[in-house]
Formats: sequence, C-alpha cells, structure tokens
Amino acid sequence: MINPAHRVRAAIAAASFLLAGCGGGTAEKLGPGAGGPPARHGEAAPAPAPTASRTAAPGRLPGLGPETLAAVPSRTRQAVVVTGRGRNSSVSTAVLYERTGAGWRAAGPSRPARNALKGWTDHHRAGDLRSPIGVFTLTDAGGLRPDPGTRLPYDRSGAFTSPGTGFEGEPLAGSFDYVVAVDYNRRPGTTPLDWTRPLGASRGGGIWLHVDHGGPTHGCVGLREGDLVELMRALDPALHPVVVMGDAASLAR
Repeated sequence: MINPAHRVRAAIAAASFLLAGCGGGTAEKLGPGAGGPPARHGEAAPAPAPTASRTAAPGRLPGLGPETLAAVPSRTRQAVVVTGRGRNSSVSTAVLYERTGAGWRAAGPSRPARNALKGWTDHHRAGDLRSPIGVFTLTDAGGLRPDPGTRLPYDRSGAFTSPGTGFEGEPLAGSFDYVVAVDYNRRPGTTPLDWTRPLGASRGGGIWLHVDHGGPTHGCVGLREGDLVELMRALDPALHPVVVMGDAASLAR
C-alpha cells in the first residue's frame, strides 16, 4: 500500500500538475496540437512500428551495446526494452525480456509503442518533447482504474486524469487508467503522483509507461491498454525490473 502521506502530497500536486505524467513539468495540453502520452483503449498503436530483434548471444540483451549493457544492474532479471525507430521519431517497439541461467530470452512479443513527439535525448529537460535515453528501474504503478493484478505497489487515485487532446487531436481520456512510473528524476518507492524531483524541476519528470492514446507523447512511452496490462501483471519486484529505452542507434552504443 502507498503511504497515506504520499496521497496527500499527490493531491496537492495534482492541482497544478493536472497529471502531467508525460515529460516533466507541463501537463498534457487541453487542445489540439498539444502533446500527451500514446494510445486509446482498443486502438492499434501507430504503424508501421520498428521490429526489435528477439535473438541475442547468450547472456546478452539484443540490440544493446556495451555502454547500455553496463548500465543494466547485475541483479536485474526483467528488462523492458523500448527501441525507438530513430533519434527524432515518436514510433518505437517494446519487448519484455527475462534473464535465465542460459541468458536473456524474450518473455513476450514485440509490441508497438509511442514515445515523445521529437524523439529521444541523452539529457532530458522539462518541455523538450523528447523521451530520456537510459536504463531506469520500475518500482511503482498506479492508475485511475482498479489494480489490474500487478505485483508492483499500486496507487489507485482520481488524480490520474488526462483531459484534453494530444498532438494529433486525439482524446487523451483513459491514458492514465494504468501507469508504471519510470524511475527517471523521481523517488523510487513512492506513488507515480509524487512530485519529488531529485535532479531539479528543470530536468523534467513524470515519465511513465501508460495507455497509448494514438499519438506522440511529451516524454512517456505509450502501449496499447491490453499490452500494458499484460506487462504490469508480468513485472515482478523480486526480479528487479528495469526499462531500457532509447532510439536503436543510442541503445547500440
């Protein structure tokens, strides 16, 4: 359960935060041309999405170079690899991998996803409309709707509201029905609504995996609702899950 004190802070923050979830510091805009997380319930994510390789040398995650692999904690046994089509593209794919005695293996199919409007960055700033590149732990979940059966701590709250429309005029309603907090510039072990920013507000925050609404995001990664629910049910805190995210060229470094 989430500490009640966290809920109090979340409620206070939500008034100005308006559930900015995606990308740090600015709420999803309320009119056409504004950004927000990715896909609407039941809708296919944008096509065509890049296809991530599901084969790798024993002990290696596919598509990741030595610099990226070195950032994956040694104790991690689950990794969600989000591979962007290009540095400036908002189209990506997501694959869950699990580490076994024989090395890493895909624990599910390659799923279409969306990232920030302007693509990816190594130095995310609030409002830059790019998703942060890196390896980040996944420790907390939440949403507007009841817990779908995740083993992560889950905070259900009416503050997970996403009004308005996205960059392509698509409704944002339902985008935050389910979310998993990406531990970029946040305090792990707290509700995704917690507004603490260890790196400072200028570095953004509120980066989540959430329900795709059919368009680019401010900084989050959007997955189709069914895909996200399956992922939330698969993630196991005992396996110390992480998300590895970025464009393909950056992840290959």
